[in-house]
Amino acid sequence: MTNVCLYFQVHQPFRMRKYNVFDIGHNNQYFDDQKNKEVMQKVAKKCYLPANRILRNLIAKHDDFKVAFSITGMAFEQFQQYAPAVLDSFEELAATGAVEFLNETYHHSLAFLHNKDEFLDQVRMHQRLIKEHFKQKPVVFRNTELVYNNHLAKTVEDLGYKAILAEGADHILGWKSPNYVYKPKTTKRMRLLLKNYKLSDDIAFRFSDKSWSGYPVTAKKYADWLAPILGDSINLFMDYETFGEHQWEDKGIFKFLEHLPAELKKKGLSFHWPSELVKLEPKSELDIHHPVSWADIERDVSAWLGNRMQNAAAERLYSLRKDVLASKDAELIDAWRKLSTSDHFYYMCTKWFNDGDVHKYFNPHDSPYEAFIAYMNILNDLILRVKGEEQRGVGAALKRWISA
Repeated sequence: MTNVCLYFQVHQPFRMRKYNVFDIGHNNQYFDDQKNKEVMQKVAKKCYLPANRILRNLIAKHDDFKVAFSITGMAFEQFQQYAPAVLDSFEELAATGAVEFLNETYHHSLAFLHNKDEFLDQVRMHQRLIKEHFKQKPVVFRNTELVYNNHLAKTVEDLGYKAILAEGADHILGWKSPNYVYKPKTTKRMRLLLKNYKLSDDIAFRFSDKSWSGYPVTAKKYADWLAPILGDSINLFMDYETFGEHQWEDKGIFKFLEHLPAELKKKGLSFHWPSELVKLEPKSELDIHHPVSWADIERDVSAWLGNRMQNAAAERLYSLRKDVLASKDAELIDAWRKLSTSDHFYYMCTKWFNDGDVHKYFNPHDSPYEAFIAYMNILNDLILRVKGEEQRGVGAALKRWISA
C-alpha cells in the first residue's frame, strides 16, 4: 500500500491570428486577443474556478489532502488579462499551505531541445513568477510536456532542483513499476518521479468513455483500484483542464474529485507532495537517452517535431534568438518567446494519435498546413522588425519568404 501524489498542469497558449502573407511588414498583431479571451473565460467558468473551489473545500475538510500544480507564465498572463478571479483563487489555494507549486519553462516551450541558454532564461522567469505570486521556491521541476532525458536531469540538478517529473512510459521502464522513486543515471542525488499513465489516463481520457470496460468510474471504484498497489507513490499527473473542460461536469467529474479523498482514506491511502518524495531512497537508476514525453501513444517528441514543417519552424524560430535579444525591444522579445510555446508546433502535427481530440481543443487553425503558413508568415514579419525593415513592405517580405 502506498500514498498518492496528485499533480495538475495549468496552461493556455496565446493563440495566433490567421496571419497571411499580406500582413507581413504591415501588422505586428500576431495573436488573436478575442479568441484568447473567449477561451480563457470559458475554461475559467467550466474548470478553474469550480475546481479550485472544490480543492479549497477538500483542504478544509481533510487535513491530509495535498496537491501540486505547475502553472505556465502563458496561463498567468491570461489570468491577469482576462480572468483575474482565477489568479486570486490560486493565490488563495497557495495561502492554505496545502498546495505545492513546481517550476517549468515560463513560455511552456521545448527550448531545452533547441537552445539551452533560452531554456535557462525561461526557467528563471518562471522561478520569479512562482516566488512573486505564491511565495514558494520550488525544489521539483516539471519540463514542458514532461519532455525528459538524462541530459535534462543533469541540467536541472545543476540548477539546484532535487526532483524532476517524467512519463512512466513502458519503453523506458520495461518490467519496472512507475510507482517507485528512481535516480537519473547522470545525476548524484536527483530523484525521478514517474507518472502512472494508465491510472492518470483513466481520469484524463477515459472517464466519460462509455465503451471502456472501466466505465463508469466512481471515486469508490477508483480507490479500490489504487488500494492494492505497492510502491513509494502512485503519481497521478494530468492537465487541470481535465476537470470540467476535457471531462464535462455533467459526466460526474467534479463529484468524482469531491469524493476521492474520503474514499482513499477508507482504504488507508493519503496524499503527499512531489517534494516529500525527495527523501526516499531510489529503487534503482534509469538511463534515458532519447527524449520521452507524456504525449500520444509514442510518448516521444514527434507530436511537436515529427515532420518537416515542425522542424523547419523550430529551426527558424531559434535561429532568430540572438538578433531578437540584441534588439532590446521588450515587445519584440515577448512576441518571439510567445511563439516558442509548444502548442504552435503541436498544431502543425500531421500524424494520427489516440488522444488528439483532447489535446486539439481550441486549435485556431483549420489544418496543420495553415498553422505552419501563419507561423512562418509571423516569423518573416518578425525578421523585418529585427532588421528595422518594416517600411520595405510586402515585396521585401515575399522575397525573403520565397528564398527561405
